[in-house]
Amino acid sequence: MEETQKSEFKKACANCGAELKFKPGSHQLKCEYCGYEEFIEQAKSSFEELELQHYLKVVGENAYTETIELLHCKNCGANQHVEENYKSLDCVYCGEPLIREDIEKEGWILPGALVPFQLDAIKAQNIFKKWVGSLWFAPNKLKRAALNPEGLHGLYVPYWTFDADLFASYQGQRGDYYYETRRIRTKNGTRTQKVRKTRWSHASGNVKGFVDDILINASQKKRRDIPSKIAFWNLKELTTFNSKYLSGFVTEKYTVSLKQGHHQSFQKAKDIAYSWIRRDIGGDTQRIHHADIKLSEETFKHILLPVYISSYRYNGKEYHFYVNGQSGVLSGTRPYSFWKIFFLVLFILVIIAIIAIFAQ
Repeated sequence: MEETQKSEFKKACANCGAELKFKPGSHQLKCEYCGYEEFIEQAKSSFEELELQHYLKVVGENAYTETIELLHCKNCGANQHVEENYKSLDCVYCGEPLIREDIEKEGWILPGALVPFQLDAIKAQNIFKKWVGSLWFAPNKLKRAALNPEGLHGLYVPYWTFDADLFASYQGQRGDYYYETRRIRTKNGTRTQKVRKTRWSHASGNVKGFVDDILINASQKKRRDIPSKIAFWNLKELTTFNSKYLSGFVTEKYTVSLKQGHHQSFQKAKDIAYSWIRRDIGGDTQRIHHADIKLSEETFKHILLPVYISSYRYNGKEYHFYVNGQSGVLSGTRPYSFWKIFFLVLFILVIIAIIAIFAQ
């Protein structure tokens, strides 16, 4: 087991002594009190792809190279870390209050890279307001939530990425379409009709290639999956991990182990292999009877990706809104106000009744 290391100490402002926080869209820390800014020193070497089998076989799925302070939400199960000191904090997913006295230290595989936030909280809040303003029959509580900046949290979500050389040998069939003309009888007589058929032929061969950055959500839970609509990041913008980028944001620890993530990645690699095989077989349609898929030179990264989250309750049900912290793409669930719909329907019925009375 590798010796654990402690996270870096908080960075104080050289001008006034207050705590510096990461400034989204830059590589700088900024003091919210006096405006002082400080550049984050960039690593001279790029982030490293870690050799997978070493971690799976030698170190194990519970391997870690650093300790992290975590608050565990008793309501939804999220494990959350905050760089700066705070007096109170709510869970980013369900809004449950988190108590600092419940903080625990756990080990984790140190992130190799992250995509820094490109949007600050003000821009994310404006995106939320614009979305809420476009909704019909939205309850007033939702509109108030859009105006409350305290309900919006910037979160770094953990992901595994996997790379590998893929080789697959296969046996299958190639299908080519052809058409036959038939005469069919109808109530109006007979007519000709073209019928599509498939001519099958044997196919076999090999495909190979490099599978790059298979992305696996490392914090999957049914109640708080990141919506697929916003789960797209430009991984070319990955930056070597530095804890200074976490300042001012919440960081979630993975709950999907490296071993579980690797298993999920193989299923995605299998889908990639099958698409390559179908393209290699050609024709109009394909059948794959057998495919022997092998991965080699496997590497992985633990990375953090930026999301803004707001959660709110209406009539006892939980709703969430998400903004991609890099692209600004939005996804949200919304409630409907029963009374707003009721009074609109009532108003329409009254108008129809008035028109009917004057039409007599």
